[in-house]
Amino acid sequence: MGWIPFHDSANSKPLFFTIYATVIVGVVFSSFYVFSAIYSADSSTWFSSSSSSSSAPSLFHVDQGPNVSRGTNWVTVPVPPPKSHKYLNMLTRPIWEVPPPGEKMPSLKAFRLTQTLVAQRVKDNVIIVTFGNYAFMDFILTWVKHLTDLGVSNLFVGAMDIKLLEALYWKGVPVFDMGSHMSTLDVGWGTPTFHKMGREKVILVDALLPFGYELLMCDTDMVWLKNPLPYLARFPEADVLTSTDQVVPTVVDDSLDIWQQVGSAFNIGIVHWRPTESAKKLAREWKEMLLADDKIWDQNGFNDLLRRQLGPSVDEDSGLAYAYDGNLKLGLLPASIFCSGHTFFVQSMYQQLRLEPYAVHTTFQYAGTEGKRHRLREAKIFYDPPEYYDSPEVFRRCSTWISGVELEEEQVKPRRVEGVLSANTRLRSGFLTFKPSIPKKLLLDGDHNLESHFALINYQMKQIRTALAIASLLKRTLVMPPLWCRLDRLWFPHPGILEGTITKQPFLCPLDHVFEVNVMLKELPEEEFGPGINIREYSFFEHPSIPKQVKDSWLDVQLCREGSPGCNVTNNTSSLGIRFPKHSNEETFKSVFSSFKDVKVIQFSSMQDAFHGFTDKKMEEKFRKRVKRYVGIWCCVKDNAPGHIYYDMYWDEKPNWKPIPPQTPEDDHPPW
Repeated sequence: MGWIPFHDSANSKPLFFTIYATVIVGVVFSSFYVFSAIYSADSSTWFSSSSSSSSAPSLFHVDQGPNVSRGTNWVTVPVPPPKSHKYLNMLTRPIWEVPPPGEKMPSLKAFRLTQTLVAQRVKDNVIIVTFGNYAFMDFILTWVKHLTDLGVSNLFVGAMDIKLLEALYWKGVPVFDMGSHMSTLDVGWGTPTFHKMGREKVILVDALLPFGYELLMCDTDMVWLKNPLPYLARFPEADVLTSTDQVVPTVVDDSLDIWQQVGSAFNIGIVHWRPTESAKKLAREWKEMLLADDKIWDQNGFNDLLRRQLGPSVDEDSGLAYAYDGNLKLGLLPASIFCSGHTFFVQSMYQQLRLEPYAVHTTFQYAGTEGKRHRLREAKIFYDPPEYYDSPEVFRRCSTWISGVELEEEQVKPRRVEGVLSANTRLRSGFLTFKPSIPKKLLLDGDHNLESHFALINYQMKQIRTALAIASLLKRTLVMPPLWCRLDRLWFPHPGILEGTITKQPFLCPLDHVFEVNVMLKELPEEEFGPGINIREYSFFEHPSIPKQVKDSWLDVQLCREGSPGCNVTNNTSSLGIRFPKHSNEETFKSVFSSFKDVKVIQFSSMQDAFHGFTDKKMEEKFRKRVKRYVGIWCCVKDNAPGHIYYDMYWDEKPNWKPIPPQTPEDDHPPW
């Protein structure tokens, strides 16, 4: 019979029993010490490609922890708490609770991506992660605020530059260092730095999955509107759940999209990973693919791998399908409630199907980062500082708001940020708004075609042009009106709206469908383009953050025909506001409204025939040069190359203007 120590010791003399017991206790304590050292927060290894350490850059300082094979019943990996009390507070204090006064920021080493670090943020074995650089600070704060408002706190933000890491730390947002050393500026879609950012996301996924936690990886340009975790938990067998660019509904309830009917790309802006062997294998191959070829876009690589084998269905009910290696179980999040920029802002699919949206991702838009921000503002789901909702003169020399962070005076540089001018430029006197008017025949009558679409847009554009001129004269911020479209805008030829979608015609279209929002918010040289004109989104006054002092300081301006009873040039007001003659010139505007410079909001009853024109011809020339650049293109006509048509801010000055694509290469340029 083999040796059984406890059996032998029980039958031996007391001396030998004492010796054996001492040895066993020593072994137990020694083992505990060894494992504590292994899992110490101070121990970490440089993360690199598993296939070739020479080909993978060391982008993360990662403590991999043990590779735990997991089935459906997840078991949290035990991780001992960090040693430092201060370090523990940094990881576990409530989100938005800022460090106490006088506390010094921990060293960068404390922010390295380790399993111990992540474990402090995990709840129910799930971690929600986004990442970015300082240019997206306001998007990140919006992302965090929506989750915390929903009662979700198991989140983490990866900082791609030290400036963002420090700013988030001092705001009480859980943050870790990605060690990327990226620029703090907006990288721009499709640029080499943009692709580098995408690769680092893939490396981050591959680094996090071995920790053994479920991972909900998000882009920063998306917003959570409803807690997604209960929904994701409905599909415990899924290895990967991903959003898509699907624009045609495949279901009318909240079940997963029917994978056989989804022809659009899988979108990596929202992906839920479970730490299964199949998911980890996919992440690892995805990373290796991108590191081996810097010309592959991260999303294309993801799609190529998953579609290597797609199908059959896992079962009859779940909506999951086998993908990738034939073992990975994939689910496609319904585009009606995990919305793209099209299903949310154009189709309003969730409203039409009477569903509650979980998320919106600002895809399908045409004005870069500024366009994304503006769309979220139009939907009243972007978080701005209180100053954004008051008159712009509150942006004083002492501080300004740059991407959601208040900076001290020595850090402020003259620049335009998020649609508002910094304090080193001219001050604004408040807001300007107007009641738009559209004849029924332009909005509803006749067929929806190029002619009717452009007639509708041009009618609105002329009013907006007048409002921009008056805003420039009065040095006020223009609150844009809602914009109605008959036709959708895309990057490719289409018949007006995409077949199979539930887009209503006409529809309230995002501003970037017609206007170049990124140009409108850009700092243009004043000596060439005249003074800049601030704008706000059409839903601005509906936002709950509008302060009482703005709501209570309001002047209504009723346009009237000059010479009609009571229609005089005067600054005398009544309970109804003032009456103001149509076709007034620059001098009349300045004379009358100089008396109302302290009024927060001036609202015109109409912009039809409100302004006769500039007296100062040099100012007019600069204004025209500026606003001509404010409009973009409609795209695209079928069976025509090129198929785009340029909008023209001064279409009414060209009697023979028609909405047609450029007829020659020489004609293919904006109308300026």
